[in-house]
Amino acid sequence: MQWRLTILLLALLCACASNDTHNAGRSITIVAAADLKFAIDEAIQQFKATNREIQTKAIYGSSGSFYAQIGNNGPFDMFLSADMEYPRKLVDAGLAIPGTEFNYAVGRLVVWVRKDSPIDVERRGIDSLLDASVRKISIANPDHAPYGRAAVFSMQKLNVYDKVKDRFVFGENVAQTLEFIDSGAAQIGIVAMSLAVAPTVQPLGRYAELPLDSYPRMDQGGVILKLVRDRAAADAFRSFLLAAQGRAILKRFGFYLPQ
Repeated sequence: MQWRLTILLLALLCACASNDTHNAGRSITIVAAADLKFAIDEAIQQFKATNREIQTKAIYGSSGSFYAQIGNNGPFDMFLSADMEYPRKLVDAGLAIPGTEFNYAVGRLVVWVRKDSPIDVERRGIDSLLDASVRKISIANPDHAPYGRAAVFSMQKLNVYDKVKDRFVFGENVAQTLEFIDSGAAQIGIVAMSLAVAPTVQPLGRYAELPLDSYPRMDQGGVILKLVRDRAAADAFRSFLLAAQGRAILKRFGFYLPQ
């Protein structure tokens, strides 16, 4: 079990692309929050079916880390964040194109355990964090990961934070958070619904969704960056993601859709 999610984590640190080169023809590089890994991989494959001339590459990680890299002139074309704040800040800073920011999905949180865990997470929900078997709890680092900040907010709202705050293990992003649980470095954690329901992850664990009113609405947003090399190609992928085909993919991977 562990090796499968370890491979997943390594994949998140690499470019996932229809073509690994960026030298010939039209191309776009997308940096995206780790919760999007499976949804955007599928979106790229479907986008490629009607846009074969555009080489489309996605790199996954924490939204805050990408925000910092873009501020240092990272060579990216589009940013898909786990919140709307980072894209708006990039527009305000002159690092993204005004008017191109967009809300593509609404994220959801779940408490997740391995399939073989004795914890009845489906019944106990957030109270599963208080189980006597729990020594470590994995969450994304709230300093730069929106899912980590939402997890802290939810635990505070549901009155468990002060009881468990000394047991946290921080993942660099929400995908590493999941890997820590699967590897046994933590017995339980709070991760993105989109990862928990992904076809390669779903057989490995069990989960309970956290109440939506226990954390601020997680509007996830994107923006086309100022250094974009092929504006028309970036516009095409943006349009695909916001159209019926892209929305269907996002919904299938556990996201709510903005109206």
